[in-house]
Amino acid sequence: MFLDIVLVITGSLFILTGLVGCIVPAIPGPPLSYIGLLLLQATDFADFSTRFLVISAVIMIIVTVLDYFIPVWGTKKWGGSRAGMIGAMVGLVAGLFFPPAGIILGPFLGAVAGELITGRETNDALKSGIGSFIGFLVGTGLKLATCIAFTYYFIKELVV
Repeated sequence: MFLDIVLVITGSLFILTGLVGCIVPAIPGPPLSYIGLLLLQATDFADFSTRFLVISAVIMIIVTVLDYFIPVWGTKKWGGSRAGMIGAMVGLVAGLFFPPAGIILGPFLGAVAGELITGRETNDALKSGIGSFIGFLVGTGLKLATCIAFTYYFIKELVV
């Protein structure tokens, strides 16, 4: 029973950190929240099905991977060129060294810089950067939705 309580508390911390990680880009939110579910599964309080855990893992992996590509997609969707998409990716990687602002601004600044280097007009370059930022917001929304769902199932198993 003592171990179950320790696992529930630890799992709760992972769930909460995962939720924070949806907003703070340096923290991998969905993977941490998923670990919280696994910790709860190891207790007598939860009985998730294998199917639920596998589907949750697949969703977590997809959302985590998409989070790195959606800003690039947003750049392209808003009229960015190949240089803008490469700039957004370079900005994202460079921004990892300056969390959290760098991860938010990196893709935007990278997309704008990539467009300006190739001679695009400032307005077009800014539009490409805005697309990258919107992509970042979409990725954040997907992570948040995933972590909220994981939190719901975590609490549901404890209450029922």
